[in-house]
Amino acid sequence: MLPLLALGPVLAGCTVTDAAYPSLLPRPIESVSDAEPVRPDPVVAPDATLDSRIAAHRADADAAAEAFRSQAITAEAKVAVARGVAAGSESWIAAQSALADLGATRARTVEIVTALEEIAIARAQAGEPSYPALDAAIAEIGKRASDQAARVAALDTALAG
Repeated sequence: MLPLLALGPVLAGCTVTDAAYPSLLPRPIESVSDAEPVRPDPVVAPDATLDSRIAAHRADADAAAEAFRSQAITAEAKVAVARGVAAGSESWIAAQSALADLGATRARTVEIVTALEEIAIARAQAGEPSYPALDAAIAEIGKRASDQAARVAALDTALAG
């Protein structure tokens, strides 16, 4: 009798389970990735016309940068002389005039960046991929324009204080 009682729990483990419980195995939808598919960047064919336009804008930007440098030296000297002088005095007016000239020269650099950005916008509107040389020129000349703006602001602050 004892062996029959010992078989009871063992036989209870062999019963058929109820099929109402879901499987814990991964479902097919759970193995699908939601990640964005990797798409290679389109290869941009060289464009000689665009390269020459970029080169012309770079040359203009270099000329504007050289003019800015020389005018900045003059403006710094005039601001140094006008520091602490009353507003409206002759040296203060000369410094203000030099700063205005410096701002006009910086505006030329901003115009060049704007022209390059307009080319990039037109390419994007036409559905063309970005052009690396154009993007590099925009970044480089744009940084130059922001550096020039900071220099003008520093001189303006120096003259005011």
